[in-house]
Amino acid sequence: MTEFRTKRIYEPAAPEDGCRILVDRLWPRGVSKERAAVDYWARNVAPSDALRQWYRHDADKWPEFKRRYFAELGSNGEALGELRAHLKSAVVTLLFSSRETELNNAQALREYLDAEAGA
Repeated sequence: MTEFRTKRIYEPAAPEDGCRILVDRLWPRGVSKERAAVDYWARNVAPSDALRQWYRHDADKWPEFKRRYFAELGSNGEALGELRAHLKSAVVTLLFSSRETELNNAQALREYLDAEAGA
């Protein structure tokens, strides 16, 4: 079973990260592709621009953000299939650029993938 972790892309890559997957729609500012050490950029599993702009990291909207994001993921089988093809490592680190380290799309995606694996 895969262990999912999350990490800001601005933090240095480490061997214990396993497979490093960027889960943001836009490439993070100021981060070179070499420094990022990303194994796969899963931009198509990131929240839609409309959902991201609606949420704006408002903690009060977190439960509704997750509900809407999970609905988007559920209707995006092709992108999830591409992502699943990269989940062969024992450890997968979902990378994000947000300053919000707890209530962000990588954390929500981690919860979604954990629930999916437990089903």
